[in-house]
Formats: sequence, structure tokens, C-alpha cells
Amino acid sequence: MPEPHEDKRPLAERIAAEIRKLIMSGDWEPGRKVPTNEELRTQFKTSNVTVQRALQILKDERFLEGQSGVGVFVRSDRAQTIQPAHYVSPAEPGQPYRWLSEATKRQQRSKYKMLAVEECVPPVEVGRALQLEEGGTALLRSRIGFLDDQPAELVHSYYTIELARGTRLEDRRLIPGGSPALLQEMGYPTHSQDDVVAARPATTEEYEALEIPRDVPVIEIFRIVYSDNDKPIEVTLLTKPAHRFKMGYHIEVA
Repeated sequence: MPEPHEDKRPLAERIAAEIRKLIMSGDWEPGRKVPTNEELRTQFKTSNVTVQRALQILKDERFLEGQSGVGVFVRSDRAQTIQPAHYVSPAEPGQPYRWLSEATKRQQRSKYKMLAVEECVPPVEVGRALQLEEGGTALLRSRIGFLDDQPAELVHSYYTIELARGTRLEDRRLIPGGSPALLQEMGYPTHSQDDVVAARPATTEEYEALEIPRDVPVIEIFRIVYSDNDKPIEVTLLTKPAHRFKMGYHIEVA
């Protein structure tokens, strides 16, 4: 029989993992003072040095904030749950993209910054989703979304050249109302989307663009948007820093 899988990570990393879960779950609320080193040392049956290492890991990851002469506290903002279903429908005429308007409802400042608009050979899974021939090209629109001036998501959206040619999708500027509104104007209303969600270490691009601290992973969403006759009209690779966001889904059973 195989050996039982054992957690062989250094004890400081294991302690950091336990505390990180308490913060992400909300059991340790924002602004809460962290137990003293002596209390943590007793709880985890370890040395003061190991406790300090664990707390430093969490400070580096921005889960904890130290206040000189006062103590260590849980960061002031809790992990935010993002519900993709809120952004499926196109914005009403004259209204901003729903990601921006939903942020306004939460009293958050939001904006997008365009990074690139270019033709390229997309990743294999994107090409398959767009039903491209092997080696076929697509139009890529890349951007970063900010919430309260902090990078919140890195977005790479792909479209077939045939669909994008001669439209505002080729424009390097942001699209008023976002791509769902434009696609609807073009005769491609959104009917459904498939999301595949994963967690993984950040690439260098993601680490730098999203200002990832230490070894925090990213949440990756691979999204296919469908129009009439289940035609794929947009494929998006979206990454978010996992220490700041959770994904929320509401599913109704008929």
C-alpha cells in the first residue's frame, strides 16, 4: 500500500496556512488583533522563532499588518467574492460595462487599462474553443482591471478574426459598455457562458501586473461565451490574486 501523504512543509508554512484559512474564511475578521507570540507558540507547540517566521510569511502576503508598539492585526479588508453571473448581460445603452457599474454599487473606484490589441496565435485551448484551424490566428484584447487603485484582474479576451475585423474590437481604446454590449450591437447576443476555474502559481506577467506578494497563487477563469446556435463569440483567460478574491456562483435547481 502507498505511504500516507504527509505534510512535510516547514512548520512555519503550515502555521501560516492555518492562519491564512482563518482570515480567508472570515473567522478572523478584518482589524482583529492576532494572538500574542506566546499564545501562538503554545497553540502550535513550537518555538517563538517559528511563530515569527509564520507571521512574517503572512505579512509578506499582506494578510497581516504590523503596527509598531501595538501588535499584529488582520488586514483591514476582507476577501471579496466576485459573482460572474452579474457581468453576463450587456450593459444598457449609455451605461458602463457591468464590472464597472457593479463596483460602483459596492462603493469601489474602478477602471480598466488597455495593454494590447493584436492578432496572434492563441493558446491551444483558446483556439479549440473558438473552433480555429490548427495554427489559426485570433484577435487578442488585453487589459488590467483596478479596484480602489489596486490591480484586481488581468484579462486576455480572444475573438475570431472574421468576427472582429472592421469593428471596435480592433480599436486599442476601451469599448463603451464593454464587449458584451458591442457584440450584441453586432448581432451576437450573449446566451450563455462556460467557466472553468482553477488555482495555480502566477506567471511572471501575472506576478508583475497584479502585484502578487510572495508565493500567493492566482485564480484562473477560462471562459467561453456563446451566442445564437451555441456559436462561441469570445474566449477569455482571466486571472485574479487569490489572497484578495473568491469566486461566487448561484445555481438554481429546477
